Formats: sequence, structure tokens, C-alpha cells
Amino acid sequence: MPQPQLLEKVIQVLNANQFDYMVTGSTVSSLQGEPRATHDIDIVILINQSAITLLINAFQLPQYYLSEDGMLDAIKHKSMFNLIDTIEGDKVDFWILTDEAFDKSRFSRKYKENIYGYAMDVSAPEDTILSKLRWAKLSGGSEKQLTDALRVYELQYINLDKNYLERWAEKLGVKDLLEILKQRAKTF
Repeated sequence: MPQPQLLEKVIQVLNANQFDYMVTGSTVSSLQGEPRATHDIDIVILINQSAITLLINAFQLPQYYLSEDGMLDAIKHKSMFNLIDTIEGDKVDFWILTDEAFDKSRFSRKYKENIYGYAMDVSAPEDTILSKLRWAKLSGGSEKQLTDALRVYELQYINLDKNYLERWAEKLGVKDLLEILKQRAKTF
């Protein structure tokens, strides 16, 4: 199933079962900035062990691969598990919500947005930028991540909470990357 349909199915399942989630990553930076192709969908999710069966039942083989052991391990370690569309090869990376201050902050700031014609919870533009800068730093300066952050910064500039950006860039150790982004930005 093509990525937009995969995203729609996942969101329908999450909404129907009242999961608390937030779509983030390149899916959202493409919405808030410049569209680009991506092979994965990133979703931060608040989930416990009792909800595993709901997801397993909603995404079954042969169309989908979802590991119960992988989900249990991700919940235990507050890490990530994958849902893979075995036909198209697209995947969803489910990131377990952590107790980290930035994770809590960005999750509390999510908002509803229409993507592909249906409503879902997405990260705020400031948090999209900060997350992209953080991934750029972790990957040794990824231009793709910096460009994603730059395009969101440029297109959302008028409405951005710049104090929030500055404060969290300092706390996350990406202040230097935010400065590079500001120098490169074409804002009007």
C-alpha cells in the first residue's frame, strides 16, 4: 500500500483505539516546509504492554510485519519499534514517548493538522526544527536534516516562537546548528 494510505491506516487505528501519538520527522517537515520523499513515517507514541494486542490484530501478516517482542523491548527501553508494509516496503517507526524534558515538551505542544485529507496530531514547527537539528548533530551534520529544518524555519518563520527555539537549541546542544540555519534562511 502506498505511503499515504499506510499513514492513513495507522492513524485510523491509533485514533479508533484512543492512542496518544504525534506524527513527526520528514512526514511533518514536508508538510511544514518543503515536500520530499521519505521511506519511513515517524510517530511518537504513548503505549503500554496492554495495548500491544490491539496493534498486532490491526496489522497482521502477510500485509504487515509487526514484532510483539520488538514492541515489548521498545516499551521496556523507551526506544523504537517498526511496522513494515511487506508489499511496498514502507515502514513506520514508532518511537516510545520518553521521560526526557524535550520529548515531554514537544509532545505537549502537538496540534491537529490535515494530511492527505484526514486529521492527525503532528509536532509543532519549532519542535520539528529542533528535532531535525538534533538528528543532524547525531548523524555528523546531515545536510538532508539541516535542509529539512531550514525549509520549515523559512516557511513558518512569521509564526515561530523564536524564544522557544533559542531556549531548546541551547538545552539540546544544537545552538550552533540553529545559528547556521538562521544565516542560511531566506525570510521575508
